[in-house]
Order: sequence, then C-alpha cells, then structure tokens
Amino acid sequence: MSASFTTGSALRSGAPPPAVPQTWDKEITDVAEYIHKYKIDSEVAFDTARWVFLDTLGCGLKALEFEQCKNILGPVVPGTVVPNGTRVPGTNYQLDPVLGAFNIGAMIRWLDFNDCWLAAEWGHPSDNLGAILAVADWVNRTNRAGGNLANGKIFTVRDVLEGMIKAHEIQGCMALENSFNKVGLDHVVLVKVASTAVVAGMLGLTEAQTRDAVSQAWVDGQSMRTYRHSPNTMSRKSWAAGDACEKAVNLVLKVQRGEAGLPTVLSTPTWGFYDVNFGGKPFKFQRAYGSYVMENVLFKVSWPAEFHSQTAIEAAKRLNVKLREMGKTAADIESVVNRTHEACIRIIDKQFKAMDNFADRDHCVQYMVATMFVFDRLVATDYSDGSEAATSPLVESLRQKISCVEDPQFTADYHDPAKRTIANALTVTLKDGTVLEEEVVEAPLGHRLRRDEAKPEILKKYKEHIAPHFDASRIEKLTKLASDAKTLENMEIDKYVDLYIKN
Repeated sequence: MSASFTTGSALRSGAPPPAVPQTWDKEITDVAEYIHKYKIDSEVAFDTARWVFLDTLGCGLKALEFEQCKNILGPVVPGTVVPNGTRVPGTNYQLDPVLGAFNIGAMIRWLDFNDCWLAAEWGHPSDNLGAILAVADWVNRTNRAGGNLANGKIFTVRDVLEGMIKAHEIQGCMALENSFNKVGLDHVVLVKVASTAVVAGMLGLTEAQTRDAVSQAWVDGQSMRTYRHSPNTMSRKSWAAGDACEKAVNLVLKVQRGEAGLPTVLSTPTWGFYDVNFGGKPFKFQRAYGSYVMENVLFKVSWPAEFHSQTAIEAAKRLNVKLREMGKTAADIESVVNRTHEACIRIIDKQFKAMDNFADRDHCVQYMVATMFVFDRLVATDYSDGSEAATSPLVESLRQKISCVEDPQFTADYHDPAKRTIANALTVTLKDGTVLEEEVVEAPLGHRLRRDEAKPEILKKYKEHIAPHFDASRIEKLTKLASDAKTLENMEIDKYVDLYIKN
C-alpha cells in the first residue's frame, strides 16, 4: 500500500530555512567606521583643506562666466525657491539640498581648475564640496528656522573642512590602487561614494545607516567615462561630478527615511559590483583611512588644464623664454617631443584628433602646449569655440607636430607614494635644425613638494576669480577672511555662504 500523501507536509518540508544575517563587505564597513569613529587631528590637513575650500569656491565663481555652465544651473522649474534651502554661491538661487548639490558640484568642476588626485584612478576630491556645502548650508538655515536636522547642529566652516578631509581620504585612498577608468567607468563613482558617506555622518545617521547609504551608492548606476574621450568628448564631463553629488545626497535622504542597504553589493557573485563592473576583481588598498590624501592633494595653481598636462605647459612656458632669447617664436618650431608618463598618453594624447569643442581642447595636451608656445598663456577662454587660440592656424599646425612618448620611470614615479610626481619633458627642434636642451618639470606648482611656493598663487587665483562678481568692499572682506584661518574656521557656514550670494 502506498504511503499517505499530505500537501501540508510537503509544503513544510520545502520551506526555506530562517534567514541568516549577512556579513557586510569589509570595504563598506571600513568607510562607515572611518566616518563615525576616526578623529581628524592633523593641522596640516586642516590648513590644506582651508586652501582647497577657498580655491574650490573661486573655481565655481569663475565658471559662472560661461553661459553653458549657467544654463544648467538653477531650479528645475524656473522661479522655484525652497524656504531655508541651500544657497548657491554667485547666484540668487535657493534650492533643495539635492539640487543644490548638483548646482554647486557642477560649478566647481566646470573648468577643470579645482584640485586633483592622481593614482591608479585620477579625480578631483574637492568635487565632494558640492554635496558637503549644500547639506551644511541647508541644515543651518533649517535649524535656525526651528528645524531639527542633524540633531539641531549648526555647522561651522571647520566642520565643512573636516567633511572635506574625510571625503578626500575616501575618494583618494580608493583611487590609489583601483583603476575604474580601465573598465570604462568614470572617476565620479568615487565622488558619489565619498559624498554619500560624509553626508550620512553630517546628517546624524547611525553607523549602520551609513553602511546602508554607501551600499546604495555602489549599486546605483555608474557613469561611463565615454564623455571624456573621442569621439564622444562633450560637456557632460564638466557636470558629471555635480550629478554624483546630487545622487549622493538623494541616496542619504532615502536611507534616512528607512531605505535599507545591500550588505554584499560589491562581492556577491554574478550580480555584485565586482562581477558586473570590475572584472571580478576585489578592490585593493594601499593604506588605512586617515588624512593622507588632503595632506598630499595637488592644487591647479597656474592653468585651467587637465592635471597630467600641467608640467608640460610649465615646460613650454620656460622654453618660450629661451626662444625669445634666440629671437625665435612658435612659428620657428619644426617638432616637439613630450617625454611623459603613461596616464598622460592614455587620457590627453590627441595629436591628430580634430578639436571639435571646448571639451576636446581642454583634454588635449598638444593643444594646451601649442597654445602656450603661440600665445605664452593658457586661460579658460582659450578652449572656447571661436576663440583666438581655437581659430589659430599656427596653434593647429603646431599641435600636430607635438608627439608623446612614455618614459617608464616617469610612470613609476607617478605611482610611487613617496614621490607622486607628474612629470613631462619637452624637446623642441627648430626648422633650422637646432635642438633645444630638453626642459623637464617633474612636480607642478601646487604639488606637496612646492606647497609653500603655491600658497600666494592660490590666494591670487582666488581673488581673480571672485573679483568680477562683487564690489570692492566684499572682495576685501572675503580676502581678509581667506588669510585669517581662525576667524574663517569659526564662522557658521550659512553666514559665510551669504557673503557669496547675489541679490
């Protein structure tokens, strides 16, 4: 006789076992622990962060001189004003913190003139200020109006600097050994992750919620870097960091309202970030999180140019002096060889690529060096369509005579934690056969090795960027604050931002 059959019995036997709590990816728990438990005690980091803060705001104001940048700023619906919202420096906009983060992030990144970090992945850690400043300003204004965001905290400039140090550290340490560009992803993924972590801490989320938020940043759709490369180079590269800041703030606010995280978003087989986006390889780390990145960050002091070209442009400027002494000009140059590092070749070596737009020109080492040779200058407007440089037959002909060759030692020094140089060396051959002595520049102005030399130039750059926007008394006040670290750091951030607002 056959055994009796019971539907209920079969269902019970097939029931899934009780869920076992998942172990979080260590890469995520390390970030959350750093945000909540690590105390920044490096005054070198705070001093550097102050200069980065000023420089970054100045870069944002400079960008407002360009219509293409201004056209993407402001509220989604024209005329919308958010009570107690984020104020956007250099404008009269008052927006929700999500859109405020986009506006500020897009401004400060637009001209590729803010700070830089070069490693296996490159990027611009001050991009994170878009999210940090937007949230701090919004929190202060809301709390002054009776709100209780971030447990009622009123953020000072020093609080913002601390957030910047931690964002720099997260983005920079992840970039040291992990190349996102080699798998086609843009470096702004690290802006999104770093901003998410810092904003979560600022808004008073728990360490567990910070893990949730960071995991959401990793699972979020990641930007492809095709907009930085031929044939698709375009202006999106200038607002990609703003987009990352916007998404970071949005994700943190969702987690604050109860959205959960994804514990193994990186490591889970088939569907995790590593398998989908990173060739199945886990991240590698050179060092624990501290304040190393801010202490060693690179300032773009001299020219609004992609950082791998900075020393090449400086070498060209030095060579111009020699050419003048010889009674020669750029028109006498037959060819130029640029001995350089691998990253320069991979990103901005575009000897024969047509220069179709602003984005092509500011990411072409040949165009930037040729412009310096021809005009003895390189300014942001030199990249614009119809500009003197963009329409110069001499710039174009010389651009195609500049070739790049890799020096393996320059590449090794670029990755060496003790050096982190970004070397270029130009050898010029003249039409009469004369070969000028090679001009080598290893560390650009703004490198840690030239930091003290750079500070007066950073302040000069800041003053030049704010000058078109404000009257003499406002410029004097802002400049005085810039040189008074204690007063500036103790200032409440919304009061400081008010100094940049236009009515």
